[in-house]
Amino acid sequence: MGSKALFFFALFSISALALTPAAFAENEEDPGLVMNFYKDSCPQAEDIVKEQVKLLYKRHKNTAFSWLRNIFHDCAVQSCDASLLLDSTRRSLSEKETDRSFGMRNFRYLETIKEAVERECPGVVSCADILVLSGRDGIVALGGPYIPLKTGRRDGRKSRADILEEYLPDHNESMTVVLERFGAMGIDTPGVVALLEVDPAFNPDHIDHMLHKCPDQIPDPKAVQYVRNDRGTPMVLDNNYYRNILDNKGLLMVDHQLATDKRTKPYVKKMAKSQPYFFKEFGRAITILTENNPLTGTKGEIRMQCNLANKHN
Repeated sequence: MGSKALFFFALFSISALALTPAAFAENEEDPGLVMNFYKDSCPQAEDIVKEQVKLLYKRHKNTAFSWLRNIFHDCAVQSCDASLLLDSTRRSLSEKETDRSFGMRNFRYLETIKEAVERECPGVVSCADILVLSGRDGIVALGGPYIPLKTGRRDGRKSRADILEEYLPDHNESMTVVLERFGAMGIDTPGVVALLEVDPAFNPDHIDHMLHKCPDQIPDPKAVQYVRNDRGTPMVLDNNYYRNILDNKGLLMVDHQLATDKRTKPYVKKMAKSQPYFFKEFGRAITILTENNPLTGTKGEIRMQCNLANKHN
């Protein structure tokens, strides 16, 4: 290499080095969501969450679907910031106590996971990341795919109970509304089909099953009767749901719409035929959902308890 070439190479290298500190400082301030965010501040964080999920699932198998549902109910409402986990206060109703969150449960087990992480790394790992990671590991416990998810979220301080209706589609919403609301988060039609797991056109054999599960014409409003949306493999995350709804064995209006609407039916058929395709689209949709407008950097806080915002003097 000639002397002139060496000179320009050295000049370029010096310029690059001069720019690096400023860029690094900016990234240090807010790196956003990254893979293995806690590798330096709490290297065992993800392993602790995984181990706790395994232990809790072994004792209480219904926890896994709760964790998966948490991802949707938290991340779909404006920001993936664990606002779902906050308790009600004198000034505001919590999201988890609204009618739209009816049937959601097992929040106390997230506190169990949080306590385990706090023992290792006090004040480092957010409840928002624990919510997402427990959902990811819950999916695996249910036989679903391992989905690599980024971390680095921080926790919000306010419940969003007053705006839930603007973000969470109801089970009786039109498919147009459902697609629009997911589309606003960047989730396309096959992603919607992969995520949505009282149909007026039940298979006749399915009617007897439903009447047995819900025998009272005027049910007790304080009672909670759980009906599995997948009769064949209710505790496994697989593509059996799609075969069911193609056979008119859905539970909700949205199930019927998924199987009949021209925009979604082709993807229902593909997922019914191919579990790998379902897993691929499911993983892609979960990734987009968990990256929906997170609080990062200096925004939000790291809650000491997931159900309470930190007290500030």
